[in-house]
Amino acid sequence: MTDLKLPPAMIELRPALADIVAEGEKGVPNFSVLLSNNHSLNIVVNHREERVTEPPPYAGTVLSAFDGSTMHEHAMGSFSRTEVKKAAKELVRGLSSGKYKAQDEAGQHGDYATTVKIDPVEMTVQEKLDRCRELHRRAKDLDPHIVNVQVLYREFNEHSIFASRNTDIAQRVQRVALYLFVFVAGEDGQVRYNWKTKAATGGWEALEFGDDEIRELIAATVALLSAERIEPGEYQFISAPGVSGVICHESFGHGVETDMFLKERARAAKYIDQAVASPLVNIYDDPSLPGAFGSYFFDNEGCISKPTQIVENGLFRRGITDFYSANALGIPRSANGRRQDYTRKAYARMSNTFVGTGSSSLEDMLAKMGDGIYLDKWSSGMEDPKGWGIQVTCHYGHEVKGGKMTGRVFAPIGISGYVPDVLKSITAVGSKQVMEGGGCGKGHKELIPVASGGTHLLMKARLG
Repeated sequence: MTDLKLPPAMIELRPALADIVAEGEKGVPNFSVLLSNNHSLNIVVNHREERVTEPPPYAGTVLSAFDGSTMHEHAMGSFSRTEVKKAAKELVRGLSSGKYKAQDEAGQHGDYATTVKIDPVEMTVQEKLDRCRELHRRAKDLDPHIVNVQVLYREFNEHSIFASRNTDIAQRVQRVALYLFVFVAGEDGQVRYNWKTKAATGGWEALEFGDDEIRELIAATVALLSAERIEPGEYQFISAPGVSGVICHESFGHGVETDMFLKERARAAKYIDQAVASPLVNIYDDPSLPGAFGSYFFDNEGCISKPTQIVENGLFRRGITDFYSANALGIPRSANGRRQDYTRKAYARMSNTFVGTGSSSLEDMLAKMGDGIYLDKWSSGMEDPKGWGIQVTCHYGHEVKGGKMTGRVFAPIGISGYVPDVLKSITAVGSKQVMEGGGCGKGHKELIPVASGGTHLLMKARLG
């Protein structure tokens, strides 16, 4: 039997959910209950301080009633059977479903838990702090240019139970992330920084930093002290998997969240089954991807996780949905109805968004490019779903001449262009997939854990 380590109050309420759903469906044909508990821990260790913060958990119940045109919801910070049952009756009082009939969906039953080898829940805070201290110690004196090293550990433990007419499912999703930041100073006093991240759904076993990785990070950071500004213009370039993922995330990630289709804020809505990229390009969103930071077993609206192919051989096939947008548009649901926590609305949101692999090695792509830029690392991205403009800022990149890196470094580097033009310029797709974890907002809010990535891409766009 799967041990979800559920909070006792959620365990106690779960057997009553079927009756509460039945009570809700006396008023509307589609009624569901979500029990949610999100707990986090943050540890910071650097030259100047050590800090541990453990925010109070976001724990509560969401009742959802769909009458065929409007989603009515009530959220409460309680798992009390009496209070939840009372709130369900009040939520559906006076509602009418008209001619709407809920579609019968296959029932789902089961408990799911992230596979972990070194479970953070079984470790003390002191043990986690000591591991962060040890990583800091290993890095802090490896180069005389170093003025600070910061280790940031973040832990997210998510428990949820979802119940509807035919569904009773529960999950424990354990996420961990470890960031190593290095700050260096040159003789002129300028300070540069760089970082490396390990992030996964899993345990501490996913967070090991090798000595070679630490030294490579420090060497790359020191190289930034002599970085130049790139001459603006159109370039051939190869994007590292993380950069490829951000291009993907901003172009056919946010732009195909189908709640944006309903608001007429996404140009992609008019391009279904049309060419939007090179025939070499395939883009997916997959919350079921094992170990990726944005993975989960079912979304916050009870849809079991499965991959969605957004772009197939350059053709835009479909967007990603929440319950409401899928019903309003009359399209199949994908498992992308996500909430920041129980106090927030569910939106169509990405999970693990990535470019599918191709057949080219990095060496072959460098030789094919000849002269250009290798973009190593991204730092930010912006999208315009309505105008299809894209901007991605890269922390740094390397000059390539004759298929070889020259050692010349440019920083920072911005990529900009019209999304179809950028994606149609892709002439080679790498064969090795890498995913990077992080956070994503809906605009400036509604933060959720996601991952993006894929493989190396050879393309052309304006850099500056």
